[in-house]
Amino acid sequence: MEEQKENRPGQLDPNPGKQRCRLDGQDSNGQHCTSSSSDFSDPVYKEIAVTNGYINRMSRDELRAKLAEFKLETRGVKDVLKKRLKNYYKKQKLMQKEPTNGDSYYDYICVIDFEATCEEDNQPEFTHEIIEFPIVLLNTHTLEIEDTFQQYVKPEINPQLSDFCISLTGITQDHVDKADTFPQVLQNVVEWMRQRELGTKYSYTILTDGSWDMSKFLNIQCRISRIKYPSFAKKWINIRKSYGNFYKVPRNQTKLTIMLEKLGMNYDGRPHSGLDDSKNIARIAIRMLQDGCELRVNEKMHGGQLMTVSSSAPVEGAPAPQMPRFRN
Repeated sequence: MEEQKENRPGQLDPNPGKQRCRLDGQDSNGQHCTSSSSDFSDPVYKEIAVTNGYINRMSRDELRAKLAEFKLETRGVKDVLKKRLKNYYKKQKLMQKEPTNGDSYYDYICVIDFEATCEEDNQPEFTHEIIEFPIVLLNTHTLEIEDTFQQYVKPEINPQLSDFCISLTGITQDHVDKADTFPQVLQNVVEWMRQRELGTKYSYTILTDGSWDMSKFLNIQCRISRIKYPSFAKKWINIRKSYGNFYKVPRNQTKLTIMLEKLGMNYDGRPHSGLDDSKNIARIAIRMLQDGCELRVNEKMHGGQLMTVSSSAPVEGAPAPQMPRFRN
């Protein structure tokens, strides 16, 4: 019986009698792999293209084994695993070609997921007021949650929470009765962010699960509280858009629980708790950064309207937080 060849670290899709391509871009004879279907000017991109082809033909078990070999996360559906391995290899090759310091666009990401007053049928005329203001501070260099902020907010228009709202969010009537009104809570948020030197010493941006937190809930709340929309919250990362574009999945596959499931994670905490939702959104952001996604601002408020930010727009961090002025 012919002795089986050892699958050495770095090899992809080893088949006896066939050319093998390793993650260093060379075949088993030490020659660089080339691709007749790709004609890039730099050989490194040919190597990347060829290896991507091998990765596309790998089974889920082969993908997991290769990821484990590189000490990478092995959880997730097959398409996520392929994307993770491709980005790891691409990053390694490009760093060899032109080393970088690994900096991301922002030093910190502030994950925010508001909870607001609601009713079971939510009639169109019902006014949603923010009743929980959470922030999860994600360090993009350590990829760890560094700090959190959470305060409840006393609603003005509908001070009595519906039974449905209490059941959904876990926020009790006592929580909001003892809370400050929104302007004071926002002032506390600004002070919390200033203490962490966001926008001065450290660059940062905001990240949300969808468009509604900033374009609807915060926008409406500022009008109710008769204050101007805060400048530091005018641009943000909509992680649903980033996730869909990065992993190439349709919009109906970008809900919080589905994103977690596709990445091989379970929801941790109480659903519809603003702080717990924010922590789970941060976990998704961390995994995306680990997989090679360059999270950047993709939405903004302009003239009171929601707008898309082009991926070709210059990357800018949010300004130093300031308490907005009251409206006349």
